[in-house]
Amino acid sequence: MANRPRRSFGTLTVLVLAQFMGTSLWFAGNAAAPELESLLGKTGLVPWITSAVQLGFILGTFGYAFFQIADRFSPSKVFLWSALAAALANLSLLFFPLELELLLGGRFLTGIFLGGIYPVGMKIAADYVKEGLGLALGFLVGALVLGTAFPFLLQAMDWNLSYQLLFIVPSGLALVAGGMVGFGIPDGPFRRQSSGLNLRLIPHLASNLKLQGAAGGYFGHMWEVYTFWAFLPLLISYLTKNSFSSANESIWTFAVIAIGGFSCALGGVISKKLGSEKVALGSLIGSGACGLLLLLLPEIPLVAVLPFLLVWGMLVTADSPQFSTLVAQSVSPEDRGTALTLVNGLGFGLTIVSIQITQFTAGFLSPNQFIGLLCLGPLVGVFLFFSSRGFSQKNPADQGI
Repeated sequence: MANRPRRSFGTLTVLVLAQFMGTSLWFAGNAAAPELESLLGKTGLVPWITSAVQLGFILGTFGYAFFQIADRFSPSKVFLWSALAAALANLSLLFFPLELELLLGGRFLTGIFLGGIYPVGMKIAADYVKEGLGLALGFLVGALVLGTAFPFLLQAMDWNLSYQLLFIVPSGLALVAGGMVGFGIPDGPFRRQSSGLNLRLIPHLASNLKLQGAAGGYFGHMWEVYTFWAFLPLLISYLTKNSFSSANESIWTFAVIAIGGFSCALGGVISKKLGSEKVALGSLIGSGACGLLLLLLPEIPLVAVLPFLLVWGMLVTADSPQFSTLVAQSVSPEDRGTALTLVNGLGFGLTIVSIQITQFTAGFLSPNQFIGLLCLGPLVGVFLFFSSRGFSQKNPADQGI
């Protein structure tokens, strides 16, 4: 028993690295978008590429959740096969002549199998950690954020990398990640295997008021974060008055997204003292305040642009692992994989709506206005969190646990 914390730490270290490598697939298409737009003779591909991945992820997570894959089968093996499939789907673009339909289809399939990487990685972490889950998920989600930023770093190096290489490198990393988890991480000591497919589980989870509150806060976060990332290059260009080269814009994009990985880890450390709820709500309110500030200020001085975006980049992500911790703590151990996967899927569903609405409003609003309106997500998320949690405290018999 004395060696268990040490073994768990080593396992989580491997898992964090694998999560980074596996989720580097997420924005591979976004980093390659400028060259793809030129080759295809199209403009404005980023929202469509992003939405294709998100839509695939949503359908994938619903499939994983409905069949309770991560709770019925070894989550490490689920991670392995999902990483393999996601890597192959990402590479599919390179096997055929370049067409828009193939690009979006490959991104869609990649998103489906990412549903077996991100939430399943959190499930594996929960199986290894009984106390301090917020800390563990802070590092794990931080790795996802770094993985998301990684393609922009490749693009920012100004190595004239082809879109083919921007797809090959993340795919190779995902294959290695799958092997690390599938063959290097056994099932955790706190795993409770589901007894079988339970078609009444999802309605049962939906009646859980504590889960509703945690999910509501997470949904407010998800309305903001991926849309913020998707439109970040445009926002940087707008705030700097188009004074940057494309390489400089890419390195700024990388920095603003990547610093969110640090804040996830820092939030996890803070959660050990303050609790996941305070960290999650503080971050959600802070990121909403950044959006409101962008909406209200007619102009931000150039010297303040990068500090402002770095602060926003930290706050916009730090709540994610803590809300996921609250989700995991709201259900019994044998249902955690399904609950995490389901809430993830619904949250990513909101990102498509948010991205498309933001793209629509971009037609008649300035970037500071249509991106600033993302503050509505955190506002609603805070309301949903307190309303559901408050009601559950008044009616403990109705929590559905």
